[in-house]
Amino acid sequence: MISKISIDNLKNQIDIVDIISSFIELKKSGANFKACCPFHGEDTPSFTVSPTKQIYHCFGCSNGGDAIKFVMEYEKLSYPEAIEKIAALTNFNLEYDNNDSQALNTSILDAINNYYQDNLLNNQNALQYLSLRGITKESINIFQIGYAPSSNDTINYLKSNFFDLNMAKELGVIDSGNNGLYARFIERITFPIFLQSGKLVGFGGRTISGHNAKYVNSPATKLFNKSALLFGYNLARESIYQSKEIIITEGYLDVVMLHQAGFTNSVATLGTALTLQHIPLLKKSDAKVILGYDGDKAGMEAAYKASILLAQNDFVGGVVIFQNAHDPADYVKEGRVDELKSILLYPKYFVEFALDYIVKDNLGNYKFDINRPEEKQKIVVKIEEFLSTLKPVMAEEFKGYAAHLINLHPKYIKTTLGVSSKTQKINTQKNNYKTPNSPQNQMVDITEILILQGILNYPDKKNIILTALDSSMFRKHKEEFEYLLNEDTDKLTSIIARTELQTLTLKEYQIQLCDFLLNYYKKQFNLISLDKTLTFKEKSTVTKEFRIIEQRLKGRNLLPYFNLRKN
Repeated sequence: MISKISIDNLKNQIDIVDIISSFIELKKSGANFKACCPFHGEDTPSFTVSPTKQIYHCFGCSNGGDAIKFVMEYEKLSYPEAIEKIAALTNFNLEYDNNDSQALNTSILDAINNYYQDNLLNNQNALQYLSLRGITKESINIFQIGYAPSSNDTINYLKSNFFDLNMAKELGVIDSGNNGLYARFIERITFPIFLQSGKLVGFGGRTISGHNAKYVNSPATKLFNKSALLFGYNLARESIYQSKEIIITEGYLDVVMLHQAGFTNSVATLGTALTLQHIPLLKKSDAKVILGYDGDKAGMEAAYKASILLAQNDFVGGVVIFQNAHDPADYVKEGRVDELKSILLYPKYFVEFALDYIVKDNLGNYKFDINRPEEKQKIVVKIEEFLSTLKPVMAEEFKGYAAHLINLHPKYIKTTLGVSSKTQKINTQKNNYKTPNSPQNQMVDITEILILQGILNYPDKKNIILTALDSSMFRKHKEEFEYLLNEDTDKLTSIIARTELQTLTLKEYQIQLCDFLLNYYKKQFNLISLDKTLTFKEKSTVTKEFRIIEQRLKGRNLLPYFNLRKN
């Protein structure tokens, strides 16, 4: 049977609009989407899909539910079959097990969360700390803030309530060492962390006893992956969908205080940088993203990396940096909410912020001697490496801004889509390059060679990469690709050696591969769109399939090869 954890993770990833639009045509109607109900005949649309609530409802026949229920009804499938259908649509890997032990997961986490909350009410030091930070009792209840006592107290609580200690360990509540079992959270304010569905999966903890590690999180478990979670998203989701804006901060207390002040669209990363794994969750709402980070060295670097990631994935929004050791929570505590509103209204564009960071330090001083050409050239290389990862229009739009920063004419800054400046020289020459000693003196396609080279350079990723590729994608090096499939790499290695390509980093290769795949699918989609032999319904089906593929590749997520012509 499909594991409960796997089903929960699938539910957290999918978007009901994407799923239902794979089967029927939806039209935007305010904050929702509408269609003629597929479950009963009607001429006036009464079938409504809510992206905020992640449910559908027909006001004509009263049919309604979540994405899984829709697929069950529409495709006439059982619950497990519908789960597998959705997993196939979204390229999600399901996990299976043969027991029901996972049913205990939620009960252990929920019980320990209640235990922490009860402990908070009986700990004056913890309550005083929260009060001094400006957190109200209402916020404590809304966010279910608690307090983890001594390790022995937590272990004894679990034992006295007959909880499975091995399961508690697997869920990150406790661990074991040379001296036996110990609690993961000891004398800390606790912040429960939920999936967007409201399922509790772990905790964050803030010390109030002077421990060196100010904040800790649950360890990685089957349920808890801090690189894909956002604290407070379960509470902020409705506001995010309504306002079409999301504020991302660095800390739990920032989120609590921002919500307290009315910024209920606020969330935070879990003590880590924004990652590619956060992108699908952020994409769901199609919201403007505002980063609100501290102005210290760590905050600036985190904002820089997040800006690059968001710019590369076509997000609208920008960065707000809080200076003078003041974070959003401080503004709320000091009653400066109107000032905070004004600050958040004018973020700096992601690309502009990233370029500023490349050129200047957080005090506004140049990171190089602007009067020395060789120093300026180094900065130009860094600027080009960044701009080359953006879409062509975006890169050209901000090229002038970059040039202005370093007092240089824009013509001296180049932008190339999809690869770093390491390979720009190769790309500009590819139309003139011919393979030496080739029997037919055939032109080499540098992009195709880069894709094939990456398979050799990253053998541990080979199976994943090959699953995404097909020989039909290669115009000039189909034969070499097929040799590679058959483990015969001599010919390919020879060509790569003669082209003298520099090796892309894994991140650069991921960008190159996703762009290569996206270009292929775009060409296929355009050809199908012009095919007059296809019906409107057939073309609509292809369009929906292409949009799913496009979204995943723009998010830098690979998916198995899919033939758009086979519906």
